[in-house]
Amino acid sequence: MPITDILTQHEIDQFKVDGAVFLKGKFSSQWIEELTHGIDANMKHPSPRFARHTKDDDAPGYFEDFWIWDCHQGFENFVFQSPAAKIAAELLSAKKINLVMDNWFFREAGSKSGAPFHHDISYFDFEGSMCVLWLPLGSVKKHEGIAWIKGSHLWNKLFLRTRFKDGHQEDGEAGEVNSKSYHLTPDILNNKQDYEFLAWDFELGDCVFFDMRTRHGSLNQVMPGKNVHRYTLRMAKEGSKVGYRGACAQAERTIMEANGYQNGDELSGKMFPTLYEN
Repeated sequence: MPITDILTQHEIDQFKVDGAVFLKGKFSSQWIEELTHGIDANMKHPSPRFARHTKDDDAPGYFEDFWIWDCHQGFENFVFQSPAAKIAAELLSAKKINLVMDNWFFREAGSKSGAPFHHDISYFDFEGSMCVLWLPLGSVKKHEGIAWIKGSHLWNKLFLRTRFKDGHQEDGEAGEVNSKSYHLTPDILNNKQDYEFLAWDFELGDCVFFDMRTRHGSLNQVMPGKNVHRYTLRMAKEGSKVGYRGACAQAERTIMEANGYQNGDELSGKMFPTLYEN
């Protein structure tokens, strides 16, 4: 594949081999401002999918909302007009890129809550070649952010879905679900020496794209000194489909079924619009 107008061949190769690639300065300050404003507005008027992951209601919180691209003009502008979908097409060698879902995370200054180690593929009824944009909306030092386990997208294992709410409980039990084998999450934090982690310092506009199968999470418990905004966007290559996973994804499945989607349907249409086509 030749060098493209956004990415180098080295960056594409790194994504395929490592499961995550750091990209420098791909998003302008205008995009960062639009997304930050969207999160602040969405906090005041959240969707029905909004969640507070911090159990203690009196403590500084860790919040999330998802499938919010059509809840605020700034999100919709970013999804359809930013370079994100073109970058995804280059990384996935795709002729077409469709939206899977977007979400944001917001941590209040002083919040002790953080992200468990997980991979996104276990959370939703999706099958296919997919990638994720992780975009901090401010500068982040590597010990404050997310770390990715190098090469974990090639483990060929599905792990149980881990809840983001404090306590990080796993959904279900290890074993066969809908002809898929699910494994217990390994104790990564107490066995860091067994893994090679990828982590970077981020300046404004820097991002990571990673494979939906790549395991990632917070390596360190860091209480931010200021409010932290982060935006993520999941995208799929042509041929990706709805694939029922089991009871753990029932809440999200109900939303899809209410919009007319069933097991085996292509990721396209109302909920999964086309973002890029070559």
